[in-house]
Amino acid sequence: MENLKNRGMVRTICCFASLLVSLAAAAPAQDHEDSTCSIARVAGDWGYTETGTLILPSGAVPFASVGKYTVDAEGNLSGKRNGSEGGIIQTAMVKGTATVNADCTGALAISLYDQSGNLLDTVIKALVYVDNAREARAIVTSVVLPDGTSVLPVITMNAKKLFPKRGNKRQE
Repeated sequence: MENLKNRGMVRTICCFASLLVSLAAAAPAQDHEDSTCSIARVAGDWGYTETGTLILPSGAVPFASVGKYTVDAEGNLSGKRNGSEGGIIQTAMVKGTATVNADCTGALAISLYDQSGNLLDTVIKALVYVDNAREARAIVTSVVLPDGTSVLPVITMNAKKLFPKRGNKRQE
């Protein structure tokens, strides 16, 4: 009787060990598959916040914004944001392009327009996608006014995919 119990225990341990080995073998393949980014993978709707400082010729000015943008599978970007520059609130339409590298780094090149369609400024952001491309972290690397004047930015952005299951299909 005790011999039967030992055999049952050995079978249970062997089955459990086989399951663990199978899971361990599958995990690296799954991790490798999820570690490659593409524009198709990051396509979708994003919500974001930006905070920091703009260094203007007149001095440092606090800056913050919140907005939503959409990236399509070709890298076109459009959206809307509300920002505060030194306490002055401004609504802007956002248009531009997104690029994504296989290592999940990328860039956003955007132009901001007022409600009448007048260009407010152009902005370049360097970013990295994290959490399986469901979130992004960025730093503003360039702000240029319509007259060509460069403004020094010290601004970071955090973005989160609004509907992670949409627009996250790979295109081979």
